[in-house]
Amino acid sequence: MTQPTPIRRDHGRRPRLLDLFCCQGGAAKGYADAGFDVTGIDLHPQPRYPYRFVQTDAIAYVLEHGAQFDVIHASPPCQHDSDCQRLQGRDHPDLIAPTRTALQTTGRPWVMENVRGAVPKLDRPVMLCGPMFGVETYRHRYFETGCGLALHQPHHPVHLAPQAKMRRPIPPGHYGQFVGNFSGVDLARRVMGVPWMTRDGIRECIPPAYTQWIATAFRASRMEVAA
Repeated sequence: MTQPTPIRRDHGRRPRLLDLFCCQGGAAKGYADAGFDVTGIDLHPQPRYPYRFVQTDAIAYVLEHGAQFDVIHASPPCQHDSDCQRLQGRDHPDLIAPTRTALQTTGRPWVMENVRGAVPKLDRPVMLCGPMFGVETYRHRYFETGCGLALHQPHHPVHLAPQAKMRRPIPPGHYGQFVGNFSGVDLARRVMGVPWMTRDGIRECIPPAYTQWIATAFRASRMEVAA
């Protein structure tokens, strides 16, 4: 296995974060809010992505340039393991294993995210949920880490708020699901903390609060190593 590459420490420089399969930038915002300098990579145009963006193949890019960054986040497309897509009989590529292999070649700390259906293919993932961070939606996402980045599993609060039915208006006191052709884009933007996103971006995005927590854990681990 590739050993972690030492990171040159420059206390006047923000850590560089490579955001693979970036879409509209939900994950990116959390890292940026934590003080990271973010570069997003996606095969498709992402005019709403709020940070530096390169349109290209994510796996090819990380193989060539990944070692130039301090930490790498990857969200390979979740459709292959999405319950909704399987029910509709749609075929999508499974990029989890190729992405992991590419990440391991960089020698950089990395995190790879996906949905519940992908859990059997992830190595000891940590699950994050909205109420862990005061986000009023139950959006479970699973995070595998490597090359020296480790996360602990936070306490998972009981789901006390009722969840609104899909594609229905969200009554007061309920949590929205914000998947598929959901109702209430403006509410979803406020709840998730992604005011620039369209419905297409929101239905798949990671709430920035999740990645801001991951970024804080990364910074803490680097400080322990430097001490």
